[in-house]
Amino acid sequence: MSAYFATCPKGLEYLLRDELVALGAEEVREALAGVHFAGTLATAYRACLWSRLASRVLMPLAEFDAATDDALYAGVQGIDWSKHLASRATLAVDANSAQSKLTHSQFIAQRVKDAIVDQFRQRDGSRPDVDTEEPDVRINLRLRRDRATVSLDLSGAPLHRRGWRELQGEAPLKENLAAAMLLRARWPEVYAEGGALLDPMCGSGTLLIEGAWMAADVAPGLHREYYGFLGWQQHDITLWRGLLDEARQRAETGLRGLRSCFFGSDADPRMVQTAKRNAQEAGVSGFLTLDKHDATHVSPPPGYTRGLVITNPPYGERLGDRTEMPRLYRALGEALRERFAGWRAAVLAGDAELGHAIPLRAEKKYALYNGALETVLLVFELHARSEAPREVKPLSEGAQMLRNRLEKNLRHLRKRLEREGVACWRAYDQDLPEYAAAIDVYGQDDGGTWLHVQEYRAPADIPAETARHRLREIVRVAGEVLGVPRERIALKTRERGKGGSKYGQFDQRGEFIEVPEGGLHFLVNLTDYLDTGLFLDHRLVRAKVRELAKGRRFLNLFAYTATASAYAADGGAQDTTSVDLSATYLDWASRNLALNGFTGVKHRLMQADAMTFLQRDRERYGLIYVDPPTFSNSKRADDFDVQRDHVKLLLACADRLVPEGVIVFSNNFRRFKLDREALNERFSIEDWSTPSIPFDFTRRADIHGCWILRLHAQESPWGGTVNHVRNQGRR
Repeated sequence: MSAYFATCPKGLEYLLRDELVALGAEEVREALAGVHFAGTLATAYRACLWSRLASRVLMPLAEFDAATDDALYAGVQGIDWSKHLASRATLAVDANSAQSKLTHSQFIAQRVKDAIVDQFRQRDGSRPDVDTEEPDVRINLRLRRDRATVSLDLSGAPLHRRGWRELQGEAPLKENLAAAMLLRARWPEVYAEGGALLDPMCGSGTLLIEGAWMAADVAPGLHREYYGFLGWQQHDITLWRGLLDEARQRAETGLRGLRSCFFGSDADPRMVQTAKRNAQEAGVSGFLTLDKHDATHVSPPPGYTRGLVITNPPYGERLGDRTEMPRLYRALGEALRERFAGWRAAVLAGDAELGHAIPLRAEKKYALYNGALETVLLVFELHARSEAPREVKPLSEGAQMLRNRLEKNLRHLRKRLEREGVACWRAYDQDLPEYAAAIDVYGQDDGGTWLHVQEYRAPADIPAETARHRLREIVRVAGEVLGVPRERIALKTRERGKGGSKYGQFDQRGEFIEVPEGGLHFLVNLTDYLDTGLFLDHRLVRAKVRELAKGRRFLNLFAYTATASAYAADGGAQDTTSVDLSATYLDWASRNLALNGFTGVKHRLMQADAMTFLQRDRERYGLIYVDPPTFSNSKRADDFDVQRDHVKLLLACADRLVPEGVIVFSNNFRRFKLDREALNERFSIEDWSTPSIPFDFTRRADIHGCWILRLHAQESPWGGTVNHVRNQGRR
């Protein structure tokens, strides 16, 4: 079992994770622009042969500190290259650097090459040659925060190069991005239901060819003649030939049963001819129908009442006049609405502004990168127009009051939200007692907006039907005022049962959206859990953690989804340790850290009870963040009550602090009283509750409490004076 890393364009990480799991990979976890996984050599070969989404498959060989070019050279020389490369073979080195002292990628690549070549010279006087096109072995060097990772590039050349493209247009769509579009638009499901695939701006035919190969179970790497492992000393040619034979058999079987349901057109006759040539090279020309006509004249092919219209229109960046693009997108949307009822559609828009020009409501929006361009994939369900618009009932007097209040809140908050760049915020919090709910807004980078509506417990004298009616009014008014369609509003309701009011059964969709906060990005789940993964009222507490973290080792207890750990890492923490008892939350935490580029040994995730961890852990920290639940009765740990147990918890934290260490302590128990008398001996205490409440939460200023506790400078947590401890050294 070995470790591997598959790279991919940003935005494809979660799709690639699922694909690698299906290919038999283990220990799969996504990172920024890639996915870590483990498996046998066969697993890695399958990833190269079968991944429709990966860009490269890397096999890490070594990881070491490389703050200088000498350290880089020595680290590379520490690898026995004779195990990987023949002395008369060829090699190439790709290098990239981020947040490191060595910044020039060409110089870094040169030093790596020198270290390898010198090792061979020192051994027997021979040396490998450089071949930048198709080397026997391609080496990848990634340098981040002065930490180098040296890997073999098993793919050798980008995997989006399938081997069938002879000709392309001026702005070609990469094949792995095309595959992601098809998967997001659920093309395999559409094909299984008998639907067709249609691209009205097909260009060189990428989407149609990828769609045909996907439907026919053709391995995307089957036509490639070059891989990076073919010249590797440990290449298992028997294993590889067996995998190729299996892929050929599957392709033959799939193509025999493939339906001729692929239709494309383009206004440029040269592109139609290019698409035909490429389809011939890909072996699917007999299944494609390609014509020349304008996209706005597109119609369903005869005999098909359902299918998927998918396309990548020009953005006005490399193709087309930007000023003309909104008109094109609008006309395309109108054609889809008028002629394709019952179909699904997916459009890769150049940006959110062009997406808004399409006169259709998107069911889903996904941020994807087309090369360096950030784009948005819009997915639509095309419904038949009703003969008459549905009559909209007038708002009740109470609902009109709610609307007025929500509009007032929006006017009051909007300028500050824009000025401070806040995308996730609270719009309403039981401002009117009759409408007992909290409304949170989650904005995304692409301009998409979601609402999270959480019902509070209604008074016992309010009939259940009245409470349900008011909740429906809340959802309607919130959607209208904030401009959010119903399918983007997540609703958490309470149901009455034995023991009184309780939250009802949540959905289990496993759907996450990515939202920005404080220059970072986090995954939230609006449907599956009581909380979404991002406590909005702790926005300023997280910012305080970032402010205090520089140069300190950071410990996050009751870490939940590790948003505070990401803030600490972004603030310059030496390292982070995130502790939580839930494996679900730790997996979520890992994804949040990876999403922001914080991976590796410097960012530990520990599944443990907080008190048990503090008793067993021997590390020392400069900053500890403690945000415990009000109460916990987990079967895997002792019962915890924040009021009863906070002194014991904080004193245990004190024993893990370096001299002059700091604890940021918060909790959401509104009747909580900090026992200063029991803590004053060890800490100077600052009540930071009022400054920690964001401006959009001031209507509920008691929503949480926050205190900053600093160890007294004159005393060490290990006993003795601080100077004495420093002279003894620290861990």
